[in-house]
Amino acid sequence: MSTQQPTFELRSEEELSLDLIEAQYALKDSQDKKNAKSVLILVSGIELAGKGEAVKQLREWLDPRYLKVKADAPKLLSADETFWQSYTRFIPAEGQIVVMFGNWYSDLLSTAMHVAKPLDETLFDAYVEQMRSFEHDLQNNNVHVIKVWFDLSWKSLQKRLDQIDASEQHWHKLHGLDWRNKKQYDTLQSLSQRFTDDWYVIDGEDAERRDQCFAQYILQTLQELPVHQTKVTEKWQQAKVPNELLEPSKQVLDKDQYKDELSKLTKKVADALRYDDRKVIVALEGMDAAGKGGAIKRIVKKLDPREYEIHTIGAPERYELRRPYLWRFWNKLNDGEKITIFDRTWYGRVLVERIEEYATTVEWQRAYDEINRFEQSLVDSQTIVVKIWLAISKDEQAVRFKEREETPHKRFKITPEDWRNREKWDDYLDAAADMFERTNTDYAPWYVIATDDKNTARVEVLKAILKQLKAD
Repeated sequence: MSTQQPTFELRSEEELSLDLIEAQYALKDSQDKKNAKSVLILVSGIELAGKGEAVKQLREWLDPRYLKVKADAPKLLSADETFWQSYTRFIPAEGQIVVMFGNWYSDLLSTAMHVAKPLDETLFDAYVEQMRSFEHDLQNNNVHVIKVWFDLSWKSLQKRLDQIDASEQHWHKLHGLDWRNKKQYDTLQSLSQRFTDDWYVIDGEDAERRDQCFAQYILQTLQELPVHQTKVTEKWQQAKVPNELLEPSKQVLDKDQYKDELSKLTKKVADALRYDDRKVIVALEGMDAAGKGGAIKRIVKKLDPREYEIHTIGAPERYELRRPYLWRFWNKLNDGEKITIFDRTWYGRVLVERIEEYATTVEWQRAYDEINRFEQSLVDSQTIVVKIWLAISKDEQAVRFKEREETPHKRFKITPEDWRNREKWDDYLDAAADMFERTNTDYAPWYVIATDDKNTARVEVLKAILKQLKAD
């Protein structure tokens, strides 16, 4: 465990509470301001070390209205769900403090202690590395992560078990572990040594000192919150724009051939999506009026509405802006649908947010790696990610815009903003080129469909989905 642990002297509870509340309100008042932050506190440790008591005491010393405590019993990690899946909706917004009493580390320990075949060290360490990467991304997106481990010696644990009333003997086997079993205790301690080097470790022997150390560590962190900023890449290497984006195909698919292919492909896609055991995410991006909506209609044509969910992504709401930019996408994956389709995606960070300067240079340059890690975690949890870019020529876009303006039931699709965006056509091509260069991976490749013919695009979208399903 870490050898550089801060030490604290006991203080007056009244003074400590006052300082905590002042720091809490300073954090709260930072909401919607530059460098606003939130704080996520992960609490884990040995049972009966006083985790719950320390959290309850912290709640009493803070203003409880602005402290959220999420308490969960540990669960086993699942091969078909990311470790963060059930926790992301509790990630704090700017100005908030959230305590996760039970978190992904608790789940990792529970899995390591309970599975029939123990996790080998390589797999255990791989999970730890993924968790730290996730926390690093949270930190870079203004969620400061505090990790606190409450420890207790074997002798002290047994003494506390002896003192428990007979009516409370459930403590002996809490969360499926026998706390009278020295071998299990030693195994848990050994496992904890593999990830707590960056945790604050508190000895739970002395209750008063335990509670004070926990509260004072939180106070110290609140008073010294760092600014997490990745350096701007000094010499940004602009990727070359693919020729197909510069000159989309003009070839038109014969109508009869289109109808024949569409009929066959929509059934194949429906069957492939329906009967594959894995979850599927279809992510559609592209220029305005490139045909994303029409393609989606063909994807779901022969699916039951209960089998899929479509998310049309627009500008983020204020409550979403107060959290990491991926947060609103994390939470759209929590609904349990087997097939999830996105009409615009998390790539907005490196497209519109980059071009319109809604994201700083540091933020969008950092986002490529964050997105790759996000998609890697999805693929690792048995999810197929199909990414499709629909490209049309600038002239074809103008034709489609005018058609929308002249068609009553399509007028809602066109706004002055769409026409204004045409002025930044080349900027979008450059941003798309960088996106392909930096996020086209073996596990989540890009399918670029560049054609001015709607029917051709729809057929190619269906083929791309089938190809990715077979590739995986």
